[in-house]
Amino acid sequence: MRSLALPAALLVSACATVAPPAPAPDLAAGDAAPATAADATAGAVRISYPPTRRADLVEPQFGVPVADPYRWLENDVRQDAEVRSWVEAQNRITDAFLDALPEVAAFKSRLTRLYNYQRVGLPREAGGRYFHTRNTGLQNQSPLYVREGLTGAERLLIDPNSWSADAATALAEWAPSRDGKRLLYAVQDGGTDWRTVKVLDVATGRDVGDEVKWVKYSNLDWAADGSGFYYSRFAAPSAGQEYQSTTEGQEIYFHKLGTPQSADRLIFSDPKRPKLGHTAEVSSDGKWLIVTTASGTDNAYEIRLIDLRRPRAAPIVLVGDLKDDWNYAGNIGSRFFWRTDKGSPRSRIVVTEATARAAPRTIVPEDEATLTGAAIVGNVLVATYLKDAKTEVRRFSLDGRALGTVALPGIGTAGGFQVNQDDSEAFFSFASFNRPTAIYRYDSASNQVSSFAEPRLAFEPEDYEVEQKFYASKDGTRVPMFLVRRKDLPAGPRPTLLYAYGGFNASTLPSFRPAWLAWVEAGGVLAVANIRGGGEYGKAWHDAGRLANKQNVFDDFIAAGEYLIAQGITGRRQLAIEGRSNGGLLVGAVVNQRPDLFAAALPGVGVMDMLRFDRFTAGRYWVDDYGFPNKEADFRTLLAYSPYHNIKSGIAYPPMLITTADTDDRVTPGHSFKYAAAVQAANPGGAPHLIRIETRAGHGSGKPVDKQIDEFADMYGFAAHFTGLKVDAR
Repeated sequence: MRSLALPAALLVSACATVAPPAPAPDLAAGDAAPATAADATAGAVRISYPPTRRADLVEPQFGVPVADPYRWLENDVRQDAEVRSWVEAQNRITDAFLDALPEVAAFKSRLTRLYNYQRVGLPREAGGRYFHTRNTGLQNQSPLYVREGLTGAERLLIDPNSWSADAATALAEWAPSRDGKRLLYAVQDGGTDWRTVKVLDVATGRDVGDEVKWVKYSNLDWAADGSGFYYSRFAAPSAGQEYQSTTEGQEIYFHKLGTPQSADRLIFSDPKRPKLGHTAEVSSDGKWLIVTTASGTDNAYEIRLIDLRRPRAAPIVLVGDLKDDWNYAGNIGSRFFWRTDKGSPRSRIVVTEATARAAPRTIVPEDEATLTGAAIVGNVLVATYLKDAKTEVRRFSLDGRALGTVALPGIGTAGGFQVNQDDSEAFFSFASFNRPTAIYRYDSASNQVSSFAEPRLAFEPEDYEVEQKFYASKDGTRVPMFLVRRKDLPAGPRPTLLYAYGGFNASTLPSFRPAWLAWVEAGGVLAVANIRGGGEYGKAWHDAGRLANKQNVFDDFIAAGEYLIAQGITGRRQLAIEGRSNGGLLVGAVVNQRPDLFAAALPGVGVMDMLRFDRFTAGRYWVDDYGFPNKEADFRTLLAYSPYHNIKSGIAYPPMLITTADTDDRVTPGHSFKYAAAVQAANPGGAPHLIRIETRAGHGSGKPVDKQIDEFADMYGFAAHFTGLKVDAR
């Protein structure tokens, strides 16, 4: 079973699965920067930050003395009492400040109402049974249900809300066996990327006793006969290093049902290249195992095929150069269909033969729109495209003949297309900024779309306007941006929240987030900029925003803010900015470069120390977008924009609410800890520069709904306070 999915606009892709840039403005200690509107407000607050020990640590790198006075804050909060005390003291100060803001309580009321709608996940059919998640609204975790037949009654299979007292243990990946008799599922505890994988008997709803551990960054897929499953794992980390040590030596195993993990059979490894990652997927006909190898976050893969009918045969190396993107779209016998950007920056669909060395044959050539996914549904190739960051779905015969399009419910984002290749039935999701995710059933034989699950809403989507604008960046590049606002607002500048990501080929697409709608419902404007570094316009758009071109990302975001002000959409004292993960890096960098432009900043789970990011957990994968800190050319590029290293004393930085979590083993919280300490020390009497540290939470996935509501209420209440957005609790 495959998912023809579009890249998520959310934070996790960078830090899941960015001509030399201009240096950051050289604002020496004591230089004055223009004050923001928030400074006057903050002057009455007079926050006394907790004392932070400052070490005299300076290391020369390529002849440059690099200070790192807060390195001790990199230590794991679970293991280091001094770090734990610092975290507790910071949270006390932050909580006291936020509790005094009426906007926070108002946003919490709004968010509780807006989260309270039914959310159904994409169904997967297996053996005549349909499996899907469903959340009634305010459930912290989404339970998993099964139906006997498409219209059968739902039966609860798994309710992760009962797994822990704080609801921070989540159901992560899951997959039914092809006959629908067993369910493979992963448990995620406290937001970590580590998974424990178990097996459930669908008829009884009980676990069968199988369990595998130390699974991370893994696909999970069943053998066609249901005898076991394939997964990827790492060696168990040293005690106390579970959330910080780098992950190397990933291997693919097969687990046979009814046996202990110690008996699992090694399927593929590459011990001479321990930094590579490997995942496995069983082909649609169950006869081949597709092994995908990557060196980092770049969409550049090696592809091997293992003939499961000849398990002792050597893998067939189909692609062996780690240069291009290859994504399996289906196969007919030994004829394999792929989406690839090899020789086509916006991607095409090609066919290869598993048993022959012939060059790939193009059946769907590259288009002006960016091809983001492809899958065989019945006897039709269904392909999703991005056209100016909006989804279009097209149909092709298996020889590449155009068959028209699939009708979508409107302008927005479609993705999913969970399919069994031999069936003409597939499911996809559709959402936009003013429309929560709805699930649709698609029949490729008739080209008909029907509703499977559409939520009842506590608001009227037609009350909100979604439009797309284009603006010029510093170098003249044309950049798209979505604007969302209430239709009944009078003309004139409004408090505005500007969001972007800008990295790792991840496209920021129209999507529904209750927190965004709460901001717009209160009378604010939401602006989402599709800056370079993402995948909205294919490989070239990504390349223009990574490595030595990373400054383009910051220039695009700054230009978005300047455009919003110049067009009268917002005022200079009304503009708040938000970004998470790689987007947290974005916010930290632009605040350093243009502290005068923003009234408030919300950097979340950000990569803030660009000289040490590769030393922890998944950080080593990110060199594809950021470069290598131990190479001089990359070092000088990274040092020029690293948020932690470019904070200057005496600068009037705008109010900030930095957010992170203690169990984030994607972007370790030490990044945000060090950044917060440096900002607080740089201007202790200026605007509030606070850090909010969630407990029993990670990078974002698996976070309970109540924690999401609390976090966004704090963030947006803070931003509303400093941009002048009037919020009531209605």
